Amino acid sequence: MQWKKVLSTMKPYKPGRSTEEVKKAYRLDKVVKLASNENPYGCASTVAEFLSGTTMPFEIYPDGHGTTLRAKLAEKHDVDESSILFGNGSDEIISIISRAILDEKVHTIMPTPSFPQYAHNAKIEGAEITEIPLKDEHHDLNDFIGAINDRTAIIWVCNPNNPTGSLIPNDELESFLERVPENILVVLDEAYYEYVTDPDHADSIALIDRFPNIIVLRTFSKAYGLASFRIGYAVGSSVIITELNKVRNPFNNNTLAVAVASKALEDDAFIDMCRKLNAAQRERYKTFASEKRIHMFDSETNFVLMEVPGDADGASEFLLKHGYIVRSGNALGTPGYVRITIGTEEQNTGLLQAFTLLLQEKGR
Repeated sequence: MQWKKVLSTMKPYKPGRSTEEVKKAYRLDKVVKLASNENPYGCASTVAEFLSGTTMPFEIYPDGHGTTLRAKLAEKHDVDESSILFGNGSDEIISIISRAILDEKVHTIMPTPSFPQYAHNAKIEGAEITEIPLKDEHHDLNDFIGAINDRTAIIWVCNPNNPTGSLIPNDELESFLERVPENILVVLDEAYYEYVTDPDHADSIALIDRFPNIIVLRTFSKAYGLASFRIGYAVGSSVIITELNKVRNPFNNNTLAVAVASKALEDDAFIDMCRKLNAAQRERYKTFASEKRIHMFDSETNFVLMEVPGDADGASEFLLKHGYIVRSGNALGTPGYVRITIGTEEQNTGLLQAFTLLLQEKGR
């Protein structure tokens, strides 16, 4: 087979261990998964009610335009319907953008550590990659500007950032966008937007008219609790969206996913509840880290990146044995840390008890 040469340097995505796998391996009756930043409160009750009573013509192809969902999102964000692009999760939108723009002749800039799919897709397309290390836990936007050259085509910005949870202040983001040449696409990946509680944070979709070279990514996988349905969306100028639609596969979102996402948009109260509950539990982790004198990144998401004693893989394994699945920082470019999804009050109580045992074992 005549594979792209770059594939020999890459590895397939390796999913985390399932709860059933961990139960069997460690003979546990109960396992809590806090590794994938899923919503521990599930989805809105209106969605569950809809699913219990809906019937669909399974033999009919999906509405490739996502008409109903498109109209609701356009109204929610006060944008034209032609400004919205749907993806099989925001992961697919990242792939669509990369395929549409990147090749061996162009250059792309991204933060590190951050969401690995930016680099993954850029490598497949053969683009030159510049990764800018975080500075004081945040995107170093000045270095982003300094890395721009005449071949730069895309700049990736993860806000809040995964895996650190850090948020870019509005004034810094706008100052950065003012300095980016208009022919460079800036991707603002905002998968965790609904969890932000910073009162000064503004909706970046409102910046599109002022900066038509940006595109904003959102998802239904996190706060909306619809990860299994794989549906994300992007908002940008109609010119950009039209070009990306040339790359998008037809019927890339299934009928049920579009219908469920449309229903989920009707329940703002559920999102408000999840944001408040998550924020309260996030403060527990912050207090815990302070009391135990361990470093934790300042987060505006539904996860925290917390320092561990010793090796991150070893710490993750210890927590696994106690029934808690977390994400080792060794796999995220943050050795010495684990990423923990913020669960329910009960789940977090158990996790923090297990974490305390980890610290005691290591003499901390």
